[in-house]
Amino acid sequence: MDRALGELRYTSQAEAGFPMPIENIYEQLRRDEGVRKFPYRDTVGKLTIGVGRNLNGKGLTDEEIDHLLENDIREITLEANGKLPWFPALDGVRQGVILNLIFNMGFAGLEKFPRFLQAVAQGQWETAADEMRDSEWARQVGDRAVRLEEQMRTGAWV
Repeated sequence: MDRALGELRYTSQAEAGFPMPIENIYEQLRRDEGVRKFPYRDTVGKLTIGVGRNLNGKGLTDEEIDHLLENDIREITLEANGKLPWFPALDGVRQGVILNLIFNMGFAGLEKFPRFLQAVAQGQWETAADEMRDSEWARQVGDRAVRLEEQMRTGAWV
């Protein structure tokens, strides 16, 4: 059985230059290493995730980081579209503010800003930015809040 693994394709051990055939290394490693969606310490104490991915020794490649980020952005965009009926009508810059906030604090955290959300829904950019500035969140995240407030006010990426 052919199994694509990134840019490498293994069809048999002979083709890969090994003496014995591999029927399915993908399934074998999933079985032997286990599959974990959350980080854990392996039997020798190394921080591990997925199928035996040693985060201490190997970490993530730039491509893997980008893939994770793309998935996260896709997920929060779907959530914003589904829960904020006015979200699709926003310009992309202000959508970016909303997505950045959801990414940072989760949708449940965003819901704790009802005056902010009402101001955004009504296109009251100054009021929305003021609500961001006058929050505990802004004190916690510092410069990130300053940039996102400016982005909300101006409609320009900061």
